[in-house]
Amino acid sequence: MRVDRDPKTAKGSSVTAASSLDNHSGPIVRVVALRKQVVSPEGPLVILDDINFTIDRGESVAVVGASGSGKSTLLSLLAGLDTPSAGRVWLAGADLGELDEDGRALLRAQRVGFVFQSFQLLLGLTALENVMLPLELAGQPEPRRSALDLLERVGLKARARHYPTQLSGGEQQRVAIARAFAGNPDVLFADEPTGNLDQKTGHRIVDLLFDLNREQGTTLILVTHDAELAAYCDRVLELDDGRLQGETRKAEAR
Repeated sequence: MRVDRDPKTAKGSSVTAASSLDNHSGPIVRVVALRKQVVSPEGPLVILDDINFTIDRGESVAVVGASGSGKSTLLSLLAGLDTPSAGRVWLAGADLGELDEDGRALLRAQRVGFVFQSFQLLLGLTALENVMLPLELAGQPEPRRSALDLLERVGLKARARHYPTQLSGGEQQRVAIARAFAGNPDVLFADEPTGNLDQKTGHRIVDLLFDLNREQGTTLILVTHDAELAAYCDRVLELDDGRLQGETRKAEAR
């Protein structure tokens, strides 16, 4: 990944179907002149301003910064969960600005995984059913078998029939990670994945997250305030008051 200060780029072609999103050349994420502004009681509030960078396929990238620096907003824009006030984002070969809401949802369903601080498991489903759900929605063959294999990889096959309320926080996050990797995503977004966990459990979750990242070749983009977690990544992007202050390569941090 590199910080990119050249906002000039060719306009991407309009895409509305998954078959149009198979461009495997170039970076997996490209951000050009990205800006997000909202209206607050005090007037216009700029959350992100003039953000430019690219992320290569298979890289792990941490976005760090103080609370309110724009980290989670940036993650939402990269994933197409929110739309920018200005600028453009390309994800897995698709210009998000040329996709409608259904097109962005389709892209996420087929190319993206998510891990959240609050786990976001469906309480009415067992661990197995939570992992099976994205596989079933994607029409994958043998979703039960695939989900059981994933739960075994995260050490929870014996808890497959347990509901989230019957699992510890660390176990719930392992189920969430299994679910996130279920569709072999091109990109996995993680928002403070260890924020609700104790230090020992957090370390286990980090090891698991990066092991699966390496095994599947998934691009990992995570938001964190944890410097130790960020140090695991190939790149670290630092946000300050909505602006990108630069990046640190893993080798530079040693």
